[in-house]
Amino acid sequence: MAQSPKSPLAGRVALVAGATRGAGRGIAVELGAAGATVYVSGRSTRAWRSEYDRPETIEDTADLVTEAGGHGVAVPADHLDPEQVARLVDRIAREQGRLDILVNDIWGGENLFEWDSPVWEHDLDKGLRMLRLAVETHAVTSHHALPLLLGGSGGLVVEVTDGTDEYNRENYRNSFFYDLAKTSVLRMAFALGHELAPHGATAVALTPGWMRSEIMLDHFGVGEENWRDALDRVPHFAISETPRYVGRAVAALAADPEVARFNGRSLSSGGLAREYGFTDLDGSRPDAWRYIVEVQDTGRPADVTGYR
Repeated sequence: MAQSPKSPLAGRVALVAGATRGAGRGIAVELGAAGATVYVSGRSTRAWRSEYDRPETIEDTADLVTEAGGHGVAVPADHLDPEQVARLVDRIAREQGRLDILVNDIWGGENLFEWDSPVWEHDLDKGLRMLRLAVETHAVTSHHALPLLLGGSGGLVVEVTDGTDEYNRENYRNSFFYDLAKTSVLRMAFALGHELAPHGATAVALTPGWMRSEIMLDHFGVGEENWRDALDRVPHFAISETPRYVGRAVAALAADPEVARFNGRSLSSGGLAREYGFTDLDGSRPDAWRYIVEVQDTGRPADVTGYR
């Protein structure tokens, strides 16, 4: 399939693991908008809900991918189950014969971490479950998917996390378990970069900023159309971004013939927007992590001037 400026990923095949909602959905849709065939996996389907008990499903995500201009394929999979992941990858190999982009976005821990609870007070079962969902799933998926990705030329792996390497290295992230989960994913990208480079493939870690996911909007009692109504209660929410913003970051990386220059590095949606020139859906270019360091964490009043 010939590529065009509007479909730079035409003919490319992606797997977005953990694409039911949030960043995974935004990434899948933007890869579709760039023309890719996108396999979307997760546990929540129209027939069964995960413990989140939310309405979003992988079938809905696949439909959005197709509506955006790509080809979405929904495949139910629990990424803690190696057999299910192996079957998922076998299906991609059978149907497409290749895998060009792997996005590890599996998470599932919003209802498990306890804010500002030290390890001796945090519920142990919840903490260990969080680590399994956030770290083990990524390792299982990479183990099974990378041989197919390395069978082609190049290839891109994106490990989605929360926080840049620089920020997480200097700042405590909410709890022992959450901190460990999100920092571990950064190190995964670094390690994968070393292992993939000799094969001509690239691995990066990528963080969105303060993302207006479905769960976050529900938490503040607003929708995407009126999200600014939450600013009276949470002024720094002004720097927030849609899930499609980080999706555009992944699409830009995947279309970049020189993406290997980022191998093993920690990247952010705002930083890549400056690099590639894309914007969020509203035409703005939020740079959340610079804002968090320079405004929010210093106690300055909320003011996004110069940051979006």
